[in-house]
Amino acid sequence: MTASDHRFPCDQCGADLRYSPDAGQLVCDHCGHREPVEDDARRTETLVELDYQATLDAMLPESEIEEIRQTRCTNCGAEFEMDEATHAAECPFCATPVVTGTGLRRRIKPRGVLPFALSEAEAHKAMTDWLGRLWFAPNGLKDYARKGRRMEGIYVPYWTFDADTTTNYRGQRGTVYYETRRVTRNGKTETVRVQRTRWRSVSGRVARVFDDVLVLASKSLPKRYTYALEPWDLSLLQPYQPQFLAGFRSEGYTIDLEDGLIEARKIMEQVIRRDAKFDIGGDRQRVDWLETRISTLTFKHVLLPVWLAAYRYRGKTYRFVVNGRNGRVQGERPWSAWKIAFAVGLVLAVVGGLAAGCGYLSALQQ
Repeated sequence: MTASDHRFPCDQCGADLRYSPDAGQLVCDHCGHREPVEDDARRTETLVELDYQATLDAMLPESEIEEIRQTRCTNCGAEFEMDEATHAAECPFCATPVVTGTGLRRRIKPRGVLPFALSEAEAHKAMTDWLGRLWFAPNGLKDYARKGRRMEGIYVPYWTFDADTTTNYRGQRGTVYYETRRVTRNGKTETVRVQRTRWRSVSGRVARVFDDVLVLASKSLPKRYTYALEPWDLSLLQPYQPQFLAGFRSEGYTIDLEDGLIEARKIMEQVIRRDAKFDIGGDRQRVDWLETRISTLTFKHVLLPVWLAAYRYRGKTYRFVVNGRNGRVQGERPWSAWKIAFAVGLVLAVVGGLAAGCGYLSALQQ
């Protein structure tokens, strides 16, 4: 698959159609013609996960593999599709100039896609509103962002994992009790209650079924940004169809399936540890050891929508990401040195004024 596979000619004028979040259809910007997203058999099929072990054993059907032409950014490492007619552009993730790459890469096909629900204009407003609430942000950057280039609509790759787990644990149950003691404070003897905990060793087993544990499959954006865009309404995932990508870019995954599972298991362990503490009971709990067995493990490769802006301002790149479904915004917080200095000066002036006022009142009282 190449970027040309995401191009759909208009039946009326031959220009390229694009997927419109507002209309939920393919729209021609040239003549206004609209077409529904193709309603084929895949449109109504259930999003079935793929077997993890079979994939590792190279037993995945060839129909689940695709070849894509990707461009790799030498600065941030992002891999994204670029139109074959484009030979040079800027990386949408860090604004670094890039040149189109050559060669094809094989990857696991996306199983599902969450289509964009916000238009570029709506995403841009959400970003500028967010910037406007950052009082210490440079005014120049705010103005540059308001008047700057269009935002990029990017489908970002994720893995989702389903797992049936059983976990044996060992830990300790704490029971709180109180001791009465007599202590001397400031020359006076008092009776106080001192809290103590009595610990008892316990062991047991807990089970948990995980559904759609979501893991970012890209290294181009910091996790603190992308995770802060959650939650995603994964119940509205659609079976993958290239029509949803028309007019947008899609990023290739750079975190492979095995590394994705490592991250997913960290997320699962947090939940399992909480389950073990609940099972231990008592007033306090300690978990000393966990051993988890996964009986069934499946996964999906899915694409989630993000509006992205990367601005170079005074030699530094600022990146902002907007959830393409709900408008939640995250980004690199810019700071204005003069605004901070002004605020500090204002605080010092207020403190100095209060101190002078207190001194004046004290003098009057004397």
